[in-house]
Amino acid sequence: MRLLVADDAALIRAGLVGLLERAGHQVVAEAGDAPELLAQCRRLDAGDGLPDLVIADVRMPPSMTDDGLRAAVQLRLDHPGLPVLMLSQYVAPAYAATLLEARDGGLGYLLKERVGRVADFLHSIELVAAGGVVVDPDVVGQLLNARRGDPLLDRLTPRELEVLSLMANGASNSHIATQLVVTPAAVAKHVANIFAKLDLGPSEENRRVRAVLAYLNR
Repeated sequence: MRLLVADDAALIRAGLVGLLERAGHQVVAEAGDAPELLAQCRRLDAGDGLPDLVIADVRMPPSMTDDGLRAAVQLRLDHPGLPVLMLSQYVAPAYAATLLEARDGGLGYLLKERVGRVADFLHSIELVAAGGVVVDPDVVGQLLNARRGDPLLDRLTPRELEVLSLMANGASNSHIATQLVVTPAAVAKHVANIFAKLDLGPSEENRRVRAVLAYLNR
C-alpha cells in the first residue's frame, strides 16, 4: 500500500516508516505537524493520487493538543472515505468518538503501544485500508462504560456485547470463536442477532462496519 505517516517525534516516525517498509508497504509522504499533513495530502492528490491509508498521531504541532485528529477529520471531509488510522499515546475516548462520528468505515484508533505488536498492527492497517474499523480495546472499554444504559445497546445480551467489542477490535468471526472458546457457528449466530437488534437489515451495506460504528457512536 501507499502510505502517509505523520508524527512530530522524528524517531518514532522513522521507526514506524521502517516497520511499514519492511512489511512491503511504500511510505509516499511524511509529516511532522498537522498543517504539513494536510499539505502532503494535497500534494499527493495533485500528483500520483491520495495514499491508500493515512497514519497519524493525535497530538501534533502547532498546539500539541488534538491537531492531528482535527487534520484527519478535515481530510475525511475533503476526501470522503479516505482511510485514516490515528495513533495515541494515551486512552482518550473523546478523541476516538470525534473520529468515529462518520458513519462509514476506513477508520482506526490505536494506542501507540499496540504498534509493538507488529503482526496485529499490520493486520489493523490492512483492515482499515480495506474500509474496516479498528479501535483499541482499552478505548472500546471506556466508550462502552460511557454508554451504559443506551436503549439500543440494552437490546444486546452480555455475550453479544462481548462479540461486538471484539468486532470493534478488528477480530474476524474465527478469531472471536478462538477468543471466546466457542464454535464459529455460535459466533455467526451472535453476529446475526447483533445485526437484527441494531436494526441492520440484509440490505444494509457493510453491516459489520455499521454495527461497530453504531456501538461506538451511541
